[in-house]
Amino acid sequence: MFRPRLLPEKSFPSYAYLPGKYPHPVRDPLGHSYRSDPVTVAVGEALGSDVFLWGIDLFNHGYYWEAHEAWEPLWQAAKQSAQHRLFFKGLILLAAAGVKIREGKRVAAARHATRAAGLLNRPGFSGGRFV
Repeated sequence: MFRPRLLPEKSFPSYAYLPGKYPHPVRDPLGHSYRSDPVTVAVGEALGSDVFLWGIDLFNHGYYWEAHEAWEPLWQAAKQSAQHRLFFKGLILLAAAGVKIREGKRVAAARHATRAAGLLNRPGFSGGRFV
């Protein structure tokens, strides 16, 4: 299945991290993101940022742990916006569910996905827009 890229100029990591199978991307010197620079994005720019779009590309192509890492700085920056914070938390939980599915932990995956759905279905967020 072809999945269009939002940032086709960026190369995907050499592997999609799975605990116990590959080196930890950030902590292990052999990790694909070892010593990468932290990213900061203002919450007002978050949804239009390359960081957000990169997280979508990662998620859509099965890099669930990496998508979580891409979106986490956006979640942290959203301390002053409850809607944004819950939205990014929902995306992060969906990414965590993807990791759990890959690990064969279906119950944990379902738990994360259910929590994500609860956050993403809240009033104030509709069809990909804040209302």
